[in-house]
Amino acid sequence: MLIEVDKIPHEGLEVRRDFEFLSGDLVEEEAVFLEPAHVEMKVSRFGEEVWIKGCLKARLSVICSRCLRPFEFPLDLSFDLIYLPEELEEVKEELEEQDINQLFYYNRQIDLRQVVLEQINLAFPLKPLCSETCEGICPVCGQVRQEGRCQCVNELSDPRLEKLKSFKR
Repeated sequence: MLIEVDKIPHEGLEVRRDFEFLSGDLVEEEAVFLEPAHVEMKVSRFGEEVWIKGCLKARLSVICSRCLRPFEFPLDLSFDLIYLPEELEEVKEELEEQDINQLFYYNRQIDLRQVVLEQINLAFPLKPLCSETCEGICPVCGQVRQEGRCQCVNELSDPRLEKLKSFKR
């Protein structure tokens, strides 16, 4: 959904919409959308600056990085962004840490679909977990530890450190 910067009315623009994305659009390769992303946002223009403030809700299926099982990952987030024209991109080098929400628009257009996708991708944790207490899988047999304990001896040792064991006695 492209928005022409020059056509944003003085009172701003209210957008309520569902966006559908492909799983390949996400940084989390195994993630799958369970439903379209619902977005409500207000787009306002102040001179050359375009402010986008909104909230986003989506449900995805993600693979836990410990137990390797899929789990539902709900997103409910808000965002507050400022877009500057591409002519000001040379000030990009001078942006401070507090200016992290400042982005640039090109050809006097902003693609709201891309704005929403960026917010979804930024919301993903580095290591998605089905729960903080997830114990993962046994490194020997692959048994999911939440389903019960296996009989594996979990004493994996580095052969380079074997000589150090004799000092312990």
